Amino acid sequence: MTAAEFHKLFDRKNTASVKWEATEKIFGEKDLLPMWVADMDFKPPVEVTDAIKNRVDHGIYGYTFIPPSTDEAVQLWMDKRHNWKIDRSWIQYSHGVVPAISIVIQALTEPGDKVMLQSPVYSPFFDMIEKNGRIVVNAPLQLENEHYSINFDTFEENLKQGVKLFLLCNPHNPGGRVWKQEELLKMGELCLKYNCLILSDEIHSDLVFKPGVHIPIASLSNDLENQVITCVAPTKTFNIAGLQASALITANGKLRAKIKKIQIQQGAFSLNIFGIVAMEAAYRYGDKWLSELLDYLSNNIRIAKQFIEENIPNITLIEPEGTYLLWLDCRKLGLSDQELKERLLQKGKIALEPGTKYGPGGEGFVRMNIACPEETMREGLMRLKLAVQ
Repeated sequence: MTAAEFHKLFDRKNTASVKWEATEKIFGEKDLLPMWVADMDFKPPVEVTDAIKNRVDHGIYGYTFIPPSTDEAVQLWMDKRHNWKIDRSWIQYSHGVVPAISIVIQALTEPGDKVMLQSPVYSPFFDMIEKNGRIVVNAPLQLENEHYSINFDTFEENLKQGVKLFLLCNPHNPGGRVWKQEELLKMGELCLKYNCLILSDEIHSDLVFKPGVHIPIASLSNDLENQVITCVAPTKTFNIAGLQASALITANGKLRAKIKKIQIQQGAFSLNIFGIVAMEAAYRYGDKWLSELLDYLSNNIRIAKQFIEENIPNITLIEPEGTYLLWLDCRKLGLSDQELKERLLQKGKIALEPGTKYGPGGEGFVRMNIACPEETMREGLMRLKLAVQ
């Protein structure tokens, strides 16, 4: 797929697209440009589409198990992209990372246990902790000079209070940080010290911009490998979220057994037949497409940064090291979150994620998805400018 292919506009109406057809219901306004949910307006690699077509052409869609070749594809991708050698026996599957987070919380903690996160962070982290009857413990990130960092004093103080599980987001959504080795090691060593398990959501791990490098926290030591459950998926990387396929990678056999027990209790046995096919094709053949995507996204970010600096100087773009999500600091506008929301929806006619959705530290921010053709993104930037003028 060339840059010209990424420039193409596609009509996603009448496909039951959440992004393009549910926006009015969710935001309560008509004619909005949807730049909120983390869903790309690009077709996946042609090899993925061809693999699905070939399976469709077979014509029989009975009960399907996940074949060893899919395990192998996941295994090879982790080695090739992230320099992490995993055993095929470590891999389990789920219909998505959010269901996987819920399963892990149920399997490895008890009701009333404390589970730690770092806000502002992906909102289902809060939901899955609370809806499973566990207690949210927050170690908020620090924002200094347009850069998020970890307050390790707060982090350790929380662990001392008996936190059982830490939900790590790497790369971080919405802040765009790709945690460096020394940061990961320090978090990991503290969790080992206080016997706290780590669930690492690494769904955005393939979407990292040069010179950044994604490091799976479980890959840093044998001790961490046995303390970490890693969640990955091809869904964000290759825009196949509707096919619902993700993997949990857990070296510790005792933890895997507990996770499997919960999955059996829930009646979860395999993945959607097309999810299996798409996952394997994406991981086997998606390298070149991904490199081209990252170049295109990097250019979109560059354009957005320049536009905002020149046209909306009271908004600061927290430049992402990873993900295709822009975290925009709107606090200098002097608007309340409600006023900002109304301006965006009613004046700008643009749907962005409100920062308050991501917990403490999200006030005064919005999240913007720029994984779309440049023409669409430029339209969104003009609407953002119109909204806050």
